[in-house]
Amino acid sequence: MSAHMTVVIDRTTQPRHPEKAHRPDSAVLRKPEWIRVKAPVSREYAATKEIVRAHKLHTVCEEAACPNIGECWTHRHATMMILGDTCTRACAFCNVKTGLPGALDLDEPENVAKAVAKLGLKHVVITSVDRDDLADGGAEHFAKTIRAIRATSPNTSIEVLTPDFLRKDGALDVVMDARPDVFNHNLETVPRLYLSVRPGARYFASLQLLARAKELVPTGFTKSGLMVGLGESREEIMQVMDDLRAANVDFLTIGQYLQPTKKHAALARFWTPDEFKGLEQVARAKGFLMVSASPLTRSSYHADSDFAQMKAARQKNNPPLEGGSKNSER
Repeated sequence: MSAHMTVVIDRTTQPRHPEKAHRPDSAVLRKPEWIRVKAPVSREYAATKEIVRAHKLHTVCEEAACPNIGECWTHRHATMMILGDTCTRACAFCNVKTGLPGALDLDEPENVAKAVAKLGLKHVVITSVDRDDLADGGAEHFAKTIRAIRATSPNTSIEVLTPDFLRKDGALDVVMDARPDVFNHNLETVPRLYLSVRPGARYFASLQLLARAKELVPTGFTKSGLMVGLGESREEIMQVMDDLRAANVDFLTIGQYLQPTKKHAALARFWTPDEFKGLEQVARAKGFLMVSASPLTRSSYHADSDFAQMKAARQKNNPPLEGGSKNSER
C-alpha cells in the first residue's frame, strides 16, 4: 500500500505589506545608544497585554512596533486602535498591515470602554487605521467609542488620533460632536516628502482638518506630530511649525523615524538628543502650549501627563477673571 501525503495550503497568511514587495531594499541602520530600550518583561506589562487580549482589541503599540511599549504597558498605558488591524493606505513609513479590511466589529466601542475601565486609565488615546472603504471613514465608530468610554469612565479624559477623513464630508463633525478632550491628527512629515512618504494623504487637507477641529470645539485641544530622519531640513520643520500655529494647534510632538523593515522608507539619519532639544525650544517660542520632542517621542507617549501640563499651561495663559467662573473644559 502506497503512502499518501497531505499538503495543506494556508491561504489565510498574507504578506503584511504586499504593496512594498516591489520596493528596493534599504539598509536598516544600527540604532545609536540613545534609541535603545529594554525588552518588556514586567508583570504589569503582561497584565496589560492580558486585558487587551481578553477584550479582543488591537493596539497601535503592537501593530506599529512602538519602541516604548514596554514602558507604557508597564504603567498600564495602551493606545487602542479601532476599526480593525488592516489599513487601506500604504504609507512608506508605517508598520501597520495594509490590505482590504474586514467588517467593523460592532462590539468594539463597548469592549474598548470595558478595557479602559479595567485598566483604570485617567487618560486614554484612541487611534485607528485608515478606512477609505467606509462612507464616513469610521467617524461614527470613533464617536460611539468616545461615548462608551464616557458612560463607563466619566472621569477619564479622551484623546483621539484620527485619519485625515479625506473626501469624507461631515466625518470630522461627527467625531467632534462626541467631544473628545484632545483631537490629534499627525502631519507626519514636511510637504516636500508627502508624495514618497505619505502618498495617500494631502498636506494642506490635513492642516485644514486640524484647523476645522479647533473651529468646531474652540475650548478643546488640538495636537499633531512629526517624524524626523526622512531627509527633511530643519528649516522645513520650522515652516511646518508655523503652519500648525496658523491652524491654532496647541500641542506638537516630534520623534525619530525608525525604519521598520528594509522595504520601508529609508532612514536618512538619526537626529541627536541635542537637536531635539533645539526643535523643542523653537516650537515653544512659536507659541505651542505643549511640546514633546525627543528621539523616542511618539504621539501617545506620556499622553496623560502631557495633557495635564497642557491644561495647566492654558490656565496660566488665560486665568479666569475675578468674580467669573472658571473654564468648564475638562
